[in-house]
Amino acid sequence: MLRHPTLPNQRTLASLFKTCASLSLISFGLQLHSLALKLSLASQPFCGSALVNFYSKGKLPDAAHKVFDEICERDEVCFAAIVVGLAQSSRPIVALSLFADMRLNNVRSTVYSVSGALSAAAELAALEQCRVIHAHGVASGLDRDVYVGTALVDAYGKCGMVSEARGVFDELLQVMNVVGWNALLACYAQQGDTQSVIELFKDMESRGLVADEYSFLAVLTSLYNVGLADEIEMWLTRMRVEYGLEPWLEHYTCLVGALGRVGRFDEAEKIVLGMPFKPDSGMWRALLSASANHDAADMAWKMSRRLLELKPADDTAYVIAANAFVASGRWDDALEVRKMMRQGRVRKEGGRSWIEVRGEVHVFVAGDWRHERREEIYVKLAELMEEICKLGYVTNWDEKLHVVEEREKKERLWYHSEKLALAFGVLSGAAPPGKALRIVKNLRICKDCHEAFRYFSRVLEREIVARDVNRYHRFLKGSCTCGDYW
Repeated sequence: MLRHPTLPNQRTLASLFKTCASLSLISFGLQLHSLALKLSLASQPFCGSALVNFYSKGKLPDAAHKVFDEICERDEVCFAAIVVGLAQSSRPIVALSLFADMRLNNVRSTVYSVSGALSAAAELAALEQCRVIHAHGVASGLDRDVYVGTALVDAYGKCGMVSEARGVFDELLQVMNVVGWNALLACYAQQGDTQSVIELFKDMESRGLVADEYSFLAVLTSLYNVGLADEIEMWLTRMRVEYGLEPWLEHYTCLVGALGRVGRFDEAEKIVLGMPFKPDSGMWRALLSASANHDAADMAWKMSRRLLELKPADDTAYVIAANAFVASGRWDDALEVRKMMRQGRVRKEGGRSWIEVRGEVHVFVAGDWRHERREEIYVKLAELMEEICKLGYVTNWDEKLHVVEEREKKERLWYHSEKLALAFGVLSGAAPPGKALRIVKNLRICKDCHEAFRYFSRVLEREIVARDVNRYHRFLKGSCTCGDYW
């Protein structure tokens, strides 16, 4: 075409950008973008939305956002492309902000923009945002669409609201495909509700739907969360024999993690070395965490080295191994691991926790003094800590690796981000009486905070739901659904 007088138009370039996105042809896509700029087509809605999709699929969200900002007349397709792209690129706050801009500019919503916004809200576990978007979907008549319905099930599940997810699912039961069923299976699996997962799996089979790899992954995840290694092996056999499906690496990770959870490390390592996949960082990290939970310091350090071979800058490899040495009383080894971490210029990822209050997300870090109500927050937290100490709470010193004064150690643990978020939630009335307080953390909740939250649920006489990087924790009357293993 370029060798002849005929120049490409918007639709020509849009088709080519779509092809580049599906085949990950970044270099050729950049050349096409240059051509689109020369032809003054990159800022046109049809071509621009395709460009946004191309950069989003290529994991270049900043470039996608820049293209979107340069589009002259943004229509519903442009907004849908950027909202979905940013949501899939783990930019949930920006995605929700642009979705709000779309509505303020009276741009019509589509099933893609609504489902993308729900995906962003799900990543934040922002329940109020999910409800607002749900209400918008109802008002715009999009809530009956299977894509939006599946996104709603997923969003409510990731907010820990399994009953709401089930309600949406039941309303759309007649149109739900296997993807929708898998979304609900994953909701129960995240909670470790093995019985509900298996019952739902059987119900899906009875209705004539054929389970796929994701269906089995949900079942195995639920079994992993309660440490049923033998049952996982049985389901893996069923997956191969009855369904003709070959397990993925993620399925093997569930088995290996469950074996590690019950202390069967030799078996777990044999499976890792004998499976038809090269183990990834997630698998070694699962064994590393299991070793630390069993106070098997040498095994933890062995798994840590395996993990560092794949990801030399992985901070968890050092931190978990060091904690395992501390738990075993091997302070010199722990300090040596910390020294190696400094020499490798590896920095520990900062812990962040957030809580949603009346539709606004408040983010905290450890020892945070940036919040406008910081003084009230610390006073409330001190009151709560004093109350749980009366009930028998004892600070878990294992979480600190440096020999410092007891008072300083106590302050470092007491002012963790999840505790600050909880204190603010109580102070601000984040949830009405009788409703759960919901907190999200970007890392694994520490042992001391987990123990404190068990006591907080007794002092406050209410449920506390905390979602960390591993799973959901539901604290009620002094106990947690994880069985103190995560």
